[in-house]
Amino acid sequence: MKLTLAEPRLLIDSVSIISELVNDVRFKIDKNAIELISMDPANVALVMFKLLSSAFTEYQVDKPVEIAINLESFKGILKRVRPADVLSMELDSEKNRLRIKLKSDSTRTFNLALIDIEEKEQKIPELNFPVKIEMNSAALDDAVYDMDVIAESISLVAQKGKFVVEAESNMNDARTEIPEDSETKITGAKTEVKAKYSIEYMKKIIKGGKLAPRVSLQFNKDYPLRVDYLVKDKLSFSVVLAPRVSND
Repeated sequence: MKLTLAEPRLLIDSVSIISELVNDVRFKIDKNAIELISMDPANVALVMFKLLSSAFTEYQVDKPVEIAINLESFKGILKRVRPADVLSMELDSEKNRLRIKLKSDSTRTFNLALIDIEEKEQKIPELNFPVKIEMNSAALDDAVYDMDVIAESISLVAQKGKFVVEAESNMNDARTEIPEDSETKITGAKTEVKAKYSIEYMKKIIKGGKLAPRVSLQFNKDYPLRVDYLVKDKLSFSVVLAPRVSND
């Protein structure tokens, strides 16, 4: 196995974001992509990530492999990547580690130990959503951080012609209304759909805006939220987040 990235930023940003939610993870690597499906330790968020082979300048995978690593350790190595570096990864099966090379005017080599994790294999749940919001990532970021000064949970509201983000505490409340237009598309919402989620988790998830300028949200009352960021022909980052019950 040998994988080479001329744009290491794709991997650096992805690992940084994913590490906010999960710690020890298992990557599946086949001829098409590097894939991760992992549940956070509190069983609140399911993280799904795929980095496609087309994102690499060199992608040699003779047979499918699985590797488990600690993301904090991996992130520490990736922080050492310089702007001009080309990043390559190889599997050292004999010593059970991942070899990471950073090459520009010099060649630096890091060996990351593979680990054993007992996490059961996660599967993407089959969910049916009545509404879907497609919008600019920056607009969602602003709305979430506005609500963060008010409460610990956030309500997402889909209405005909607009998307509303609101929060309420014992003393204060806040509300952002985003009309449907060329930048914001609302599918469904024949009747109002309102759902509540943790702001703590939302702040971690929306860091996916570093990866893609657009985001899609799918939700329902007292039902999980699915958030998707997509970079065509390169990567996808998605999270399914458990709801906060409506009487929370």
